[in-house]
Amino acid sequence: MEKNQFSIFESELRVRPDDIDMFNHVHNSKYLDYVLAARYEQMEKFYNMPWEHFTKQSLGWVVSHVDINFKRPLLMNDLMLIRTGILTMHDKGCSVQFEIINKKTGKVASDGIFDYVLIDLNTSRGTKVTEEMIKAYSI
Repeated sequence: MEKNQFSIFESELRVRPDDIDMFNHVHNSKYLDYVLAARYEQMEKFYNMPWEHFTKQSLGWVVSHVDINFKRPLLMNDLMLIRTGILTMHDKGCSVQFEIINKKTGKVASDGIFDYVLIDLNTSRGTKVTEEMIKAYSI
């Protein structure tokens, strides 16, 4: 992951039976779920801005684009570390880098970037990121 002025945080998850596909490894769509679950936890735990902080203000973060690299399979019951951190912030959103690491092997199973847009939930249109948000995310 690229080091910059933003912090990198880590969450731990375990592969569940319903994550496994017909090839006996984690289905590619589940990797997106893992990153979203980790970000949800990290927003509350590290930024002190849980998802609900935004929804109370009629705001929401929407994924606009994802680049993901699948490097190694994850298997049933594997324990993984999901590392995420803001790569860039701009006036209407941010890019979040991630990597999913198999805790047993220490090897990267997947990495990539999520692009998020902040939207007004009443209009479903993009809106500006506030100074409060920039300050909270700049740790």
